[in-house]
Amino acid sequence: MRIIDGKEIANQLKNEMAAEVEKLRSDLGRAPHLAAVLVGNDPASETYVKNKEKACHEVGMASSVYRLPERTTEAELMEVIDFVNKDEEIDGLIVQLPLPKGLSEDAVIARIAPEKDVDGFHPANLGRMVLGQPSYLPATPMGIMLLLQRSGIETEGKRCVVIGRSHIVGTPVSILLSRNRAGANCTVTLCHSKTQNLPAICRTADILIVAIGQCEAITGDYVKEGAVVIDVGIHRVPDASKKSGFALKGDVKYDEVAPRCSYITPVPGGVGPMTIVGLLRNTLSAFKGEIYPKR
Repeated sequence: MRIIDGKEIANQLKNEMAAEVEKLRSDLGRAPHLAAVLVGNDPASETYVKNKEKACHEVGMASSVYRLPERTTEAELMEVIDFVNKDEEIDGLIVQLPLPKGLSEDAVIARIAPEKDVDGFHPANLGRMVLGQPSYLPATPMGIMLLLQRSGIETEGKRCVVIGRSHIVGTPVSILLSRNRAGANCTVTLCHSKTQNLPAICRTADILIVAIGQCEAITGDYVKEGAVVIDVGIHRVPDASKKSGFALKGDVKYDEVAPRCSYITPVPGGVGPMTIVGLLRNTLSAFKGEIYPKR
């Protein structure tokens, strides 16, 4: 069994981006700029935004955060999005999810200019992805694809089972892995809460991607010997032995599943760091006008 070190792979990719960003800054006079909008004071969202700011600085990108109070109305939030959409010095925009009650995530995402939607959630970008056209890929599915590629894991002709059908992870990664291109060409089964005989289906997988959103739900009897397991979940579990008072667990019961695997991602340190890399890559692409040519 080999652990897929997402932190190490993410650092390699960030070093590569940092060299490119430095050259762009030298040639063009500015670096790519990512803006984040954070509504309310959800602790997990605060942590995610801080990590994104830190990652931007590590690769030499500019970052800014627009912090809005919990009571912000949808109209007020839309005004901020419109302002950033028009700012030619900002290349990428994310609105940190989840939003407080009363704010429509669908409406907010649709308001972001597609050329600045570096989360890859705008209907225009998701539609382009489904059609196989150039688009910003959702960051976590992109990170998963990069993990598989950088780890030298063969995908062509392999049977892949994805658990979870969200538009953020499950559905996009199932599409990407089924594509007729290098690093894909899997035969993909997409499972969800209504799937019958889930353990038996999972045991057919050469590559099992788990984004079910339930702590340690996938146990050893879901995994065949030699499978590759990618655990997307992350959950805070009370743990008095930790200084923080909690431990981080995934959707996979790691100690039980890992001995059966050829490769497995840990939690933390697996998919998480790669999600931020995906966001940075989209921001760099937006700066360069690779998907939507600069006007």
